[in-house]
Amino acid sequence: MPDAFMYAHRATIISAAARNNVPAVYSPSDFARDGGLLSYGADQVDGFRRPASYVDRILRGEKPGDLPVQFPVKCEMVVDLKTAKALGLAVPPSILLRADEFIE
Repeated sequence: MPDAFMYAHRATIISAAARNNVPAVYSPSDFARDGGLLSYGADQVDGFRRPASYVDRILRGEKPGDLPVQFPVKCEMVVDLKTAKALGLAVPPSILLRADEFIE
């Protein structure tokens, strides 16, 4: 699960997975951009943008307790094709079609 500890130690986690030939899937996209095989999770940029509307509503007088809970609505998938090749994995076409970003 993504948390501050995992994020701070992502280089160690990614290298341990690669060293042991473990095809790992991560939640934050930074893991795939740093050499992890694949990431699939909530779009972080969208997650930071969406609360701005809540701040606006609160500043206009709405009570925070009256606002509905927001869940992520946009996910992103990042695939590191270099890591897949290093692990000897063929990335299926269905994954290639769904991915938002590739790292070659």
